[in-house]
This record gives sequence, structure tokens and C-alpha cells, in this order.
Amino acid sequence: MKIALTHDHLFQVGGAEKVLLELHRIFPDSPVYTLIHNPENAELFKGLDIRTSMLEKLPGGKKHFKWYLSLMPIAWEQFDFSDYDIVISSSSAFSKGILTPPNTLHLCYCHSPVRYLWSDAHRYVEELNQPKIIKKILPLILNRLRTWDYSAAQRVDKFIANSEFVAKRIKKYYQRSSAVIYPPVDTKQFKISPKLDNYYVLLTRLRPYKRVDIAIKAFNQLHLPLKIIGGGEEIARLKKIAKSNIEFLGEVNDIRRNEILARALAFINPQEEDFGIAPIEAMASGRPVIAYKSGGALETVIDGFNGRFFEEQSWEALADAVIKFQAEKDNYDPYKIKDYAEKFSTERFDREIKDFVAKSWQEFSGKILHF
Repeated sequence: MKIALTHDHLFQVGGAEKVLLELHRIFPDSPVYTLIHNPENAELFKGLDIRTSMLEKLPGGKKHFKWYLSLMPIAWEQFDFSDYDIVISSSSAFSKGILTPPNTLHLCYCHSPVRYLWSDAHRYVEELNQPKIIKKILPLILNRLRTWDYSAAQRVDKFIANSEFVAKRIKKYYQRSSAVIYPPVDTKQFKISPKLDNYYVLLTRLRPYKRVDIAIKAFNQLHLPLKIIGGGEEIARLKKIAKSNIEFLGEVNDIRRNEILARALAFINPQEEDFGIAPIEAMASGRPVIAYKSGGALETVIDGFNGRFFEEQSWEALADAVIKFQAEKDNYDPYKIKDYAEKFSTERFDREIKDFVAKSWQEFSGKILHF
């Protein structure tokens, strides 16, 4: 049984990359196909059999891969998967668009239909820091890519969604059904701290749609300490609007991250997430989550038990939720919160993925697959 994995690109480590790593742990002999791989920013993948596309060899391919957006579909179609029985694509962009022969089963673990083609298409162009001429041409390119992306989704034999929220998007944009298997969280590495410090924490990539600006504006007004873990294209702009009570920690190692999460009063989640692994990591540390009431948070946060929602994606609504949390923070039981987080463990993910792959293979080939 030969299995291959695909992933859009490997130049950073976020939630989608953690899923890929766990898939590789389940299927350790599988090579990983990707458009580009920048080992400097993705050291966790050191030692894996990583096979990259032609884009990596083009001028600026690694640092400025977005230049080649229109070539990404072609690059994926150049990979040959005729030697494999099963291909599992880990996709939030175009890696699901591979070409597989009739005797190869293609399963897609979908983190989201391509955001900048579908759900966030208009906002993506508006927020892009590019000259006006680029913003006028880009919709034409995105329109062509949208047509290709829909067609590519029809090549997948079976979809797995990372949440019910994403399953609805897959149905809406691709007209495909999907099974829901929540992403893995290594809950065992997170511990409850016997002591809390007086700060809140936010852990995310610093990108426009993550809405970290809302959190900064809220905490500017509240004058409460906020620690922000993560890096990204927005960091310079966000630092300019942040007051001295807000601390940017950048990328930190796992030990430091776990310590910061465990000692925080609460985790701040201002964005609409497809699922949201970081909030579950906070819960595994026994800490409640203050979350925007949308997306994956609706499937993981229980208001008054392991967190508090705010209804409107604005700094005023978030600030109001933090003030209310301050008055009730002693009501949250860290041990019950941690116990709840166990339902998203890596062990559960491994079991569900193996069961899904085995069942899909039997339906596809008539043969029984044992792990």
C-alpha cells in the first residue's frame, strides 16, 4: 500500500501544517508533495521526504511565491501520482487539484475552500497592499482560478472537513458532501498552572483576516496586559497602533508557548476561524476562551463553561466581553475545561483518520486495509 501526502506550501507552521505533521505520523512512509518548501521557516519538517514543484526553481519562487499565483494550478497538475494507491491532500488552496489515475484513491482533508477565491474574495482584493493597476487586474485572474478550483474539487473522491463550518462551505462552493474530522491537538503537552498572572494572550498568524487589530484596540482602551504570540505580514502595522500594555512576543518555542497559555487569565480569539487549534491548546491548559461568535468557535466554545462569546466583530464588543469576564473569571473550572479539550486529542484524530481511510479504500477497491 503506497500513500502520498500533498500540502499547499511549506514556508510556515500553523494549524494546517500541524495536521499535515500528524498525517505523516500516521503514514510515516509517505512522501510530501508541495509547491515550495522553505526549511528556514519550517524546520519541523526536517527529515521528511519532501518533493517540490517547478515554482521553487523560478526567480523569487521561495520568497515571492504569490507572484506565481496563476501558475499554481499548472504546477500541481505536473506531479505524477500514478505509483500510489492513495493520495491524501491537505488543502486550503490548490493541492486538491492534483491529477490521479483511475486506480488511485484521492482523499482531501480540507481546511477551507480557498478563502481568497470564495468567502473572502472581495475583502482580499480591497486589503491587498498593491498598486491600483494590480487590484484591477487581479479579479480577472481570480475569476479564472475560481473556475479551475471548482473543477479541481470535482476530482476528489472524498472530502474530509475540519469542522461543520467548513463542511457547509464545501457544500456551498463545491457542491460536495464531506465527513467532519476535527484537527488534532496534542493535549497531553499542556498543563494547568497552579498560578495565574495578570494578562490575556492571543496566539495567531498576524494576517489581516485574523483581526488582531480588534484585540489591540480593545486592550488599548481597557489598559489591560495582552501578550501576542506569532508573526506575519501585519506585525509592523499592528505595533504602530498598540500601546505599552501590549507585548509582541513573535514566534516562541513550544515550552515557552505552553507556559504563557497556562498562566494567562484567558485566550482572546477575535477572528472567524475555520476550526481554531490555538483556542483548544488554551483549553488544554485549563484556560477559558473569549471568542467572536462565528465559525469553528461555535463548535468548541461553550458560553459560560469554557469561555465567553462576543457577538459583533468590533473592538467595543470584545472590550465589553473582557469586562464581563473580569467579573466572572473565578467561575471557570480549569480541570473541567482541560477535560473538555481531550475530545480534540491526537489519539482521537489518528483513530478517526485511520477508520475513514480504511473504509474509503474498501468502498473504492473492494479490499480491506489494515493498519
